[in-house]
Amino acid sequence: MGFLSVLLPWGILLQALAVLHFIRRRPDTFWLWIIIFFGPPGAFIYILMEVLPDLGLLRQSFEGFGRRKRIKYLEALVLQNPAAGNYEELGDLYLDEGKFARARECFDKAITPRTSDLDPFYRRGIAKVQLGEFSSAIEDLEYVTSRDPKYDSNRALGLLAHALGHCGRPDEAGRLFQQVTEASTLSETQVNYASFLAAQNRTTEAREWADRVLAKKPTMPRYLQRRERPWFRKANALLKRLPKAG
Repeated sequence: MGFLSVLLPWGILLQALAVLHFIRRRPDTFWLWIIIFFGPPGAFIYILMEVLPDLGLLRQSFEGFGRRKRIKYLEALVLQNPAAGNYEELGDLYLDEGKFARARECFDKAITPRTSDLDPFYRRGIAKVQLGEFSSAIEDLEYVTSRDPKYDSNRALGLLAHALGHCGRPDEAGRLFQQVTEASTLSETQVNYASFLAAQNRTTEAREWADRVLAKKPTMPRYLQRRERPWFRKANALLKRLPKAG
């Protein structure tokens, strides 16, 4: 009994850690039942299969610390030297941090009449899409794709189609989505296309594209599954909202 009394708190802690990780990462639902019904052994298996591979993501956390340190430095630097290059780098870092309004403000200052590089226009367009400023995003994304239609492996064109769909221009959006999905298998573009089709009441096609995103999962390495997880969730959520076929 003394041995069991020592193990019990550790088993509960193991389960608690497994559940917390599950809530944060949201892997397949069956893992939750394994953790609950099999107790500490199930939690141990979950940690081996799901938590340990995620340790590789700690590198991103450390990069995040360095990125935030660099942001503070650049925030001070632009007060002394408001050069376009400094604002562009700061905008890139804000974008990576998910601070889209600040990123857009920085790109506004980085872009001048002499700016010839497409990247600040493109990344400002991304920030605007994330902020729901679709009409303004179209201007940046059209500028980029008119000069390089395949910019960022066709992602720019996919985002332009997405923005057009949100601005009451479904014919243009549909044509662009068809064009870009023939050349790109990017999950972001495919999920956005499925959402666009659903908004046009083209339910069967919307389901097909959402299913196409989810069909990638079994053939992907686990590290790619983790990277694509947000798009799998969005595809699943869309399928749940759509009426059942037949």
